[in-house]
Amino acid sequence: MNDRVFNPLAALLAWLWPGAGHMFLGQKRRGRYIMMGVLLLFLGGILIGGVDTIDHKDDRLWFLAQGLCGPIAFVSDWVNQAYVKHLPLESRYLTTGINKPNEMGTLFSALGGLMNLIVILDAMFFVPRDEDTFKERRATPARTGS
Repeated sequence: MNDRVFNPLAALLAWLWPGAGHMFLGQKRRGRYIMMGVLLLFLGGILIGGVDTIDHKDDRLWFLAQGLCGPIAFVSDWVNQAYVKHLPLESRYLTTGINKPNEMGTLFSALGGLMNLIVILDAMFFVPRDEDTFKERRATPARTGS
């Protein structure tokens, strides 16, 4: 029987910082794994394609997915809009990716956001686990069909 608990605070924490919602729910190891996975995808996208990959003006639909990573996406977009877009063209080539690296960076950071959406939903509709029941399930051997 699934007794899901609706926890909007955990969902908000999961959006503010990937993995924080699960850490709040007491799943510290799972929260650390989530944090590493989502942030490596998001920051890997920036490293591959440059800061220009996070852009709410030119790539609005991609930014909807990237924004699910939380405030880190909005800060990255602010850096792009405030500093990178105003650089002279010669200097801008050093900070932005073009062609395929830019597309791959955009895709990686958007996948990080979409993965965090699943994490947010998992934290919001949390299934508390009774540790004794969990240990009993692990101790009993699985039945095989005859």
